[in-house]
Amino acid sequence: MHVLMINGSPKRNGNTARLLAEVAVPLQAAGITTELVQLADTPIQGCHGCGACGKSKNNLCAITGDALNTLLPKMFAADGIVLGSPVYFADVSSEMLALIHRAGMVTRVNGDLLRRKVAAGVVAVRRGGAIHAFDTLNHFFLIGQMIVAGSNYWNIGLGRLPGEVENDAEGMGTMRVLGENMAWLLEKINHD
Repeated sequence: MHVLMINGSPKRNGNTARLLAEVAVPLQAAGITTELVQLADTPIQGCHGCGACGKSKNNLCAITGDALNTLLPKMFAADGIVLGSPVYFADVSSEMLALIHRAGMVTRVNGDLLRRKVAAGVVAVRRGGAIHAFDTLNHFFLIGQMIVAGSNYWNIGLGRLPGEVENDAEGMGTMRVLGENMAWLLEKINHD
């Protein structure tokens, strides 16, 4: 089994990346492979609302020249997807929002291509707005008919400067439990 992790932070090695790495530990311990994609390295522009993806029905976006059309096949092939974002103005990053809008349109108009994949969102926050950002990720999962894995608390880690999230013992523990629960759910769905 394979889980695709997408870091929606413009900072490659910031707190969001650290949270995703913590989720990956129990997944890998369970024999599940993980891959991290950094949106900081693979910019994605926003949706133009052109509707071409609904006409072509080729599982791709009509916008070319950015990373989305190379990322979509990875999303389709994965058994699970974890999206991570920092909180900017009480929501996900613009990079993550562009991914959600465009991938959401392409997958929905082509027959809900992410349907029944296991999903989870993680959020790095300095102070406030985390629940709204977490909701944004979960809305993407739920409208796409994905199965959302949970943890023992909201999937949020607190920290401002890169690495500060590691001082949030509860947040880091929440990430580990999330990874354990996601591994359990993937095993149940794929082998029962």
